[in-house]
Amino acid sequence: MPFTGFPEAALDFYDDLELDNSKSYWDAHRDTYRTAVAEPMTALTAELADEFGAAKIFRPNRDVRFSKDKSPYKTHQGAFVPVAPTTGYYVQISAPGVRVGAGFYEASPTRLTAIRKAIDHDRHGPELERIVARLRKAGWEFAGDTLKTAPRGWDKDHPRIELLRHKTMSAMRDYGFADLIHTPALVDQVRDHWRETKPLLDWIVEHGDV
Repeated sequence: MPFTGFPEAALDFYDDLELDNSKSYWDAHRDTYRTAVAEPMTALTAELADEFGAAKIFRPNRDVRFSKDKSPYKTHQGAFVPVAPTTGYYVQISAPGVRVGAGFYEASPTRLTAIRKAIDHDRHGPELERIVARLRKAGWEFAGDTLKTAPRGWDKDHPRIELLRHKTMSAMRDYGFADLIHTPALVDQVRDHWRETKPLLDWIVEHGDV
């Protein structure tokens, strides 16, 4: 099935789910989730798979076992294309619209140490700085979980201390409610933007593959 765009019903579905995150609401709108959210997301990622690989479409249910928030359903639908463990391309739809990104969302202590050593390196670290600067100039938000202080073993006055503080890294950008998200043209837009993030992923894979 070709991707034709996310219908308005997808945004309405998540607007209402944020107000009534209950099994009764979900059961009453299960078909809307399937036709307006799950099937279009599957179609979108399938059209991108030839270049980026197969996507994992995340389950809509939340894991509430260790959370104080017992809301049973996620208020967004995400899909992830891995290029390495916990590293890859991302797209999501929710009440505020569509957003895309790339990066790594988790790292073992060994992997994080390897990444930080690369950031500290006189050649590899400036290379990452240039990649991040290009992404920001192109309109990307560079984000991730960070430490409040310097990681153990590095000086707080290190010239790349902001990068060293990262425990995760991601480049994200929002399309919001742009008309684009309701059309087949979204495929090419996501494709172009994921291509812009490839240098970041290549750097993470090269230096964090331990």
